[in-house]
Amino acid sequence: MAAAATLTRGELNRATLARQMLLEREPLSAVAAIERIAGMQAQEPKHPFIGLWTRVGGFSRDELLGALHSREVVRATLMRSTLHLMSASDYAVLKTALQPPPSVALRVLGARSEGLDVDAALPAARELLRGAPLTFDEIRARLQEQFPDVNDRALGYAVRTLLALVMVPAEGERWGFARSTPFALAEDWLERPVTGEDKPALIERYLGAFGPASAKDAQTWSGIGGMKAVLDGMRDRLSVFTDERGRELFDLPGAPRPPADVPAPARLLPEFDNLVLAHDDRTRVIADEHRPLVTTKNLRVKATFLLDGVVAGTWTVAVRRRVATLELAPFGRLTKQARGELEREALALLEFVEPDVARRDLTIAAVA
Repeated sequence: MAAAATLTRGELNRATLARQMLLEREPLSAVAAIERIAGMQAQEPKHPFIGLWTRVGGFSRDELLGALHSREVVRATLMRSTLHLMSASDYAVLKTALQPPPSVALRVLGARSEGLDVDAALPAARELLRGAPLTFDEIRARLQEQFPDVNDRALGYAVRTLLALVMVPAEGERWGFARSTPFALAEDWLERPVTGEDKPALIERYLGAFGPASAKDAQTWSGIGGMKAVLDGMRDRLSVFTDERGRELFDLPGAPRPPADVPAPARLLPEFDNLVLAHDDRTRVIADEHRPLVTTKNLRVKATFLLDGVVAGTWTVAVRRRVATLELAPFGRLTKQARGELEREALALLEFVEPDVARRDLTIAAVA
């Protein structure tokens, strides 16, 4: 058998950027784009709007709002037990494959899980939600009445992570969701069953969005173990490579793998963007020494910007007295060309995020 071809870090970078629509904005619908990049982190409702703006040509806020209200896109607990947007069709097929076993999902609760019987609590929660969507304050309070000796937060966490629920969008909200959002049973909201545990389909969606990648990369993205066995069972339909450290990587045969010297424009990514979270080895998009500058002690992942395809700094927006200011905080000194690219991109994003302010400013923090 011939030795697997080796891909350089630069080639892995460009392959991932191409699939994440970060080499050029592409003319896709919001639904198609979300499927193309295997879902979008949605810890806060605004993040996916920014993530689509930076990837999709001509993207408008109303298009994603429409897809949420028409139930073509859902916001739900998915990869790594965190909130994501996913197309309704992908959700129905992939949700169960992304569901961790109860023993794994509830490990984080520690002593708070004392007395928690998920085989009793989950059916009770399903029954509560059959009538109408409920907020989690309401779910916890009503379950506490039925299970008074169980920690209410443990009850809520079990329901959030182990039931197929979706968040109900609100009318008139700028980013689609109210602060206190009700949850609905996914099968009721989508009017279709949420079954199937198709892990090969999950792997194919992941590789299409983030490949070439290793089994550990797939596990890091999904939060689900056992991916090596799944990939081993798919070898006859996947391409196999190695990276410069000799690690085995898998990919879809026809997926794009452009040369490392293909130009990569400046791009701004929202907080928690999956580009910086979807691999065990993230050096294809961010240097190891910069990772602590992006993830805070309380595990927030800052908004970042890319130069030549890699994370080169972070950014924030502040609005005071109808003046919106976007501040770039680069990790190193910027060339004149990089500064110009970033300024154009940042001011365009600021106009998208804050269309109603009186003035928009851009600042660049000094490098220590």
